Amino acid sequence: MAEPEFNMTGVRIERWLRSLTRAGQVVIRDGRLALLTSYGTEIDSAPIQTVQAHKPLFAARDRALATLNGHRYSLTLDAPELFLKAVRSARPPHA
Repeated sequence: MAEPEFNMTGVRIERWLRSLTRAGQVVIRDGRLALLTSYGTEIDSAPIQTVQAHKPLFAARDRALATLNGHRYSLTLDAPELFLKAVRSARPPHA
């Protein structure tokens, strides 16, 4: 089975109250999730098994939270449901 891939551009990526990029990119490739700036520079990446991603309860509808390497990022996306679904489907099945 081919490795699931996901790529979304135009993502605002924040860490705490600091905006890291307004038009970043989220990529899932080869079992890793990567957060990239608008210039393609890597902000952070981690194996998909270690990534925690969810929709916050009390936040705007276009937000998702992702934790990579112990760092929590707030992602503002056009379709956060697609991102969360991609993270779930990219994980290997439980053994």
